[in-house]
Amino acid sequence: MKAMACDCTRRRLGLTLLGYCGLLVAGPAVARVATATPGARILVLGDSLSAEYGIARGTGWVALLEQRLRQQRPGATVINGSISGETTAGGRTRLPALLQTHKPTHVLIELGGNDALRGWSLKTTEDNLSAMVTLAKEAGARPILVGMQLPPNYGRRYAEDFARVYQRVSERTGAPLVPFLLQGVADRADARDWFQPDGIHPLARAHPVMLENVWPVLRAALGS
Repeated sequence: MKAMACDCTRRRLGLTLLGYCGLLVAGPAVARVATATPGARILVLGDSLSAEYGIARGTGWVALLEQRLRQQRPGATVINGSISGETTAGGRTRLPALLQTHKPTHVLIELGGNDALRGWSLKTTEDNLSAMVTLAKEAGARPILVGMQLPPNYGRRYAEDFARVYQRVSERTGAPLVPFLLQGVADRADARDWFQPDGIHPLARAHPVMLENVWPVLRAALGS
């Protein structure tokens, strides 16, 4: 069922190798919790790029973040509330319960790529991202936006407008921004060798690079 849905989506949108913005297969809404910074509770709200789609458990960038914090900041907690196929609308719907249950100090919002795959309006994506930032702040957590960029086959104008959505939300709300989760992966000359056969999801070897894109922004938010 999942494979059929993925193939259909790719045919409909004519995705190329760099159609990397997050495959949209539904997964179980189970948040994994790993302990590793005193007082810090970090909630990751993402899609398949954060939910370890197609790779071994424990090899995704969120799991690598857990390992790093365990070594550098014993006592921190990472909650992975990511679901493959998640959209900004889904994240906005699920976030209040996650905030109430886990009471995070920081919320990493890695969503938006699936909105583009579904052809949603940029305004809808922007409104949902802004709403999630507001929800996190109201709950006493510090939100961090994890940006995505679109592959060339979407058209230069649309891709630029999409990237600006994250910039605008960051500037308007003051939420720190990771410009592009897949920097150094999707934009490299040998990018094909860094993706799974679907040409959408990164291999495990790409996830340390993804963590390095997130880490400086998160580390600054943690006060180090």
